Amino acid sequence: MSKKAQFALFSPQAGLNFKGLVDRAQHCEKLGYHSIWLVDHMWTRGMPDLDHVECLTSMAGIAARTDKIRIGTLVICNSYRNPAMLAKSLTTIDQISNGRLEVGIGAGWMNEEYKAYGYEFPPMGARLRQFEEGVQILKLMFTEKRATFKGRYFTIEDAINSPKPVQKPHPPITIGGSGEKVMLKLVAKYADRWNCPAGYKSFEAKFNVLKNHCKEVGRDLAQIDISEQLLVAIGATDAEVEQKWKMAQALPFASTAIKGTPKAVVEALKHRIAMGITTFTIIFADFNQPQSIELFAREVMPAFA
Repeated sequence: MSKKAQFALFSPQAGLNFKGLVDRAQHCEKLGYHSIWLVDHMWTRGMPDLDHVECLTSMAGIAARTDKIRIGTLVICNSYRNPAMLAKSLTTIDQISNGRLEVGIGAGWMNEEYKAYGYEFPPMGARLRQFEEGVQILKLMFTEKRATFKGRYFTIEDAINSPKPVQKPHPPITIGGSGEKVMLKLVAKYADRWNCPAGYKSFEAKFNVLKNHCKEVGRDLAQIDISEQLLVAIGATDAEVEQKWKMAQALPFASTAIKGTPKAVVEALKHRIAMGITTFTIIFADFNQPQSIELFAREVMPAFA
């Protein structure tokens, strides 16, 4: 049986105060979105002076002010927090939300942010090895009564994390990234969901690499939800679509975007679903204005109910 399509809002905190973020989450909840996903950055690249609230504390606040919508991050930077302490924080958010946490995590990339906040920025290979250890520790902390792990970068001993997450065996873990040699192998080994970042050259090629890694590590591909970070330019008329598209063409997401009136967007999404994608983390081309969020919920989502 094929999985039902899920639609989420990718909602970077750029330019929003906390109230604005909560209002957006509550609006999406009323409209029936599956989830809302923040970013784990200290500021917005290219727009450093915009307000930008921290992600984990914001997730906890949203969790306390919503009832149904799931809450995630594309993606938590493994480098910024001790993984055992991160597991404790995430477990608390799962408790606050009564089991609505989505754990999105990655290896980190924004080097100027590392430098500004005093973090070492190791080469990509080291960051990926650190990331793998971090994910292993998260899973142990979520599930073991006493968690012990001795790695090259992180070591924990009889670490206690009580209470455990509401979700069993643990909140779903989304790994965002598309590096073919290492990152997609880590997806095959550890992820409940793969989020393919926007801007890829060939989704089919990336997906085939993931399939091969799953075979190599003995993982059933059906256990992994396939999601895409997706830019959508939607409007009630073609003129409105073009107006919004002009705003978005400079974004790195644009090369893999969908644009059109609701009918055209529905058809484009059906094509993506046929490719194997079942969850869409959407950022709208007008930077998530309420009109686009509402139009998509009203005119597109019912086609996939």
